[in-house]
Amino acid sequence: MTRTKQISATSPRMEYFDSIAHTRLKWRQKYAYYNRLLEKYIQFYIPQNVSVLEIGCCTGELLASLKPKRGVGIDYSQKMIDIAQQNHKQLEFHQGDLETLEMDETFDYIILTNNLGYFHDIQEAIHRLKKFCKPTTRIVVSYPSNVWQPILKLSENLGWRMKWPEKHWLSMDDIGNLFDLEGFETVKKDYRILFPVFVPLLSTFLNRFIVNLPIIRHLAINLIQVLKPTFLPRQEQAPSTTVLIPCRNEKGNIEEAIKRLPTLGPKTEVLFVEGHSKDGTYEECLRVKESYPDHDIKVMRQKGKGKGNAVREGFEKATGDILMILDADLTVPPEMLPKFYQAIASGKGEFINGSRLVYRMEKKAMQFLNQLANFSFGYILTYLIGQSLKDTLCGTKVLWREDYLKIEAGRSYFGDFDPFGDFDLLFGAAKLNLKIVEIPVKYKDRTYGSTQISRFRHGWLLIQMTGFAMRKMKFI
Repeated sequence: MTRTKQISATSPRMEYFDSIAHTRLKWRQKYAYYNRLLEKYIQFYIPQNVSVLEIGCCTGELLASLKPKRGVGIDYSQKMIDIAQQNHKQLEFHQGDLETLEMDETFDYIILTNNLGYFHDIQEAIHRLKKFCKPTTRIVVSYPSNVWQPILKLSENLGWRMKWPEKHWLSMDDIGNLFDLEGFETVKKDYRILFPVFVPLLSTFLNRFIVNLPIIRHLAINLIQVLKPTFLPRQEQAPSTTVLIPCRNEKGNIEEAIKRLPTLGPKTEVLFVEGHSKDGTYEECLRVKESYPDHDIKVMRQKGKGKGNAVREGFEKATGDILMILDADLTVPPEMLPKFYQAIASGKGEFINGSRLVYRMEKKAMQFLNQLANFSFGYILTYLIGQSLKDTLCGTKVLWREDYLKIEAGRSYFGDFDPFGDFDLLFGAAKLNLKIVEIPVKYKDRTYGSTQISRFRHGWLLIQMTGFAMRKMKFI
């Protein structure tokens, strides 16, 4: 239940926004193209059917466009709120001010769109956001660029744009710093909308492609930041772990994996997912399970094909709070997994990715062309998802089971196209705005079997997947 403490009836801000409420929809219609674009970009960061709080909701169109399961809008102006309640009866609206707002509810997402600069004390306003947050809450801040300040002001003076009160103008660094002071961390930054009016072909070309180019992107009108709280633990008790080991023709590594695997949290479940081997791997998994009754070992044979399918089928059966993938070739030593456990359990990251490209690797561990491809994909995906990545194809990946279920629920956005599972998880984590952290691993030579990766055939497939993701994540 939401309780709001109304701001004073004599508040200058409330009086001003009340005075322009009746013209709000007219101006929205006049700049419908810009508003549709902004809504589309916010929709990219916020999935449907989640709880959303919008601070400064005006007449509620943006909040309604998100189709939330639970949507609450707060605005200075009672007249804005009256219009919002009349037009969007499925949502809840309250007249109020973040600096005096009282609520006993937390939300999945909190939005502040083009209004952060109106607060008298921005840091205090951000401080008050804390009580509406849970560990997984994401705050989406959209703000006009300083570069556009004189243009927007001139447009107001000429009557081309709705007049707004004077406000503080902030850079991305200013916003990030203010949130950081209050215990929030920036997950990603984006630059959106280069040309706010509709001109056939030209507008699409500029706003979908050109705005994403280096240097030019700093000319965008809207700066968008996604932030997460760092002051709340994901869970109070030490989390349990499922280590999923996809294995196909890896008979010689199965027992060694169990012998070398450290204990990870209060309970460590080991789940072998066998992929129709020809060397007796499945039978070896069953033998090892019987030979180590003090370990929580489960064995299943996948119904489909490929590592990606093995991961998805295995994660459906996993019971741990934290899900880990360990390749059965043991080229990434199992002894390194406690570093991954500590990183995610302590909140350093929410998706932990191994990187084989930091430490010097053994001579036969990775061929030169594979190294070159890994470096290339790392640079491309860093650009695509807005977070630093060096080794996208390392098989060792760790995430919360709760987050994996969200990736699974939203998989239709990208489609079930990844036979390896690496890009599926990375793209899904980026779409959820999870904090991605890399841990360097020491990459070893194989001691049994041979690689099951076709360098050129699979490389071409990865290029296709990257191009597809570019369209779905960057050039939207």
